[in-house]
Amino acid sequence: MRNFGLKVGVVGTVKFETRIKELVENVPDLAMLVEPLLIVRRALREQIGILHRRLLVIVRDDDVCRRLMTVPGGGPVVALTYRATVDVPTRFRNSKAVGAVFGLTPSKYQSGEIDRTGAISKCGDEMMRAMLYEAAHIILVRSTKWSWLKAWAMQIARRRGLKKAVVALARRLAVIMHRIWVDGTEFRWTREQAVTA
Repeated sequence: MRNFGLKVGVVGTVKFETRIKELVENVPDLAMLVEPLLIVRRALREQIGILHRRLLVIVRDDDVCRRLMTVPGGGPVVALTYRATVDVPTRFRNSKAVGAVFGLTPSKYQSGEIDRTGAISKCGDEMMRAMLYEAAHIILVRSTKWSWLKAWAMQIARRRGLKKAVVALARRLAVIMHRIWVDGTEFRWTREQAVTA
């Protein structure tokens, strides 16, 4: 729209279509091109809504997903993605191995006298890694609710920076979610709850 000198401005998802139609009503050639795009956008939004409702039904009926959603930053999409990616939790020798499988551990380069630790390896399932990273980012940046997990990540952020703290928290979330799945427990918000359990 900007190429034609038209500015949409700040509008919500509901008023977007109305605003676009207002902008192109005096330009018939552009209105002819925009109308099919608006129809496709509307159809896509409807289908995404249908898929999201189906996802919520699946998560609501699954005991493991409901427990995984007790983890801060973990909603229905993260829980279902984790459940589908891990599939069989017993295939991991211990919970710490899950972080490495998702590519959330540092890569190593060793040759002769050289021993370098690099950035995360990024091997494994990219979608799951992105979901865990997003959940960790929500905990550190957007969430106002405190837990021992957020306090732990904030200490890392002060020492090493926010990006490294988010990656460390994503790795820790993967481990905690695996432990919750295997033990049949829920997330414990305080250290006292964790000790007593």
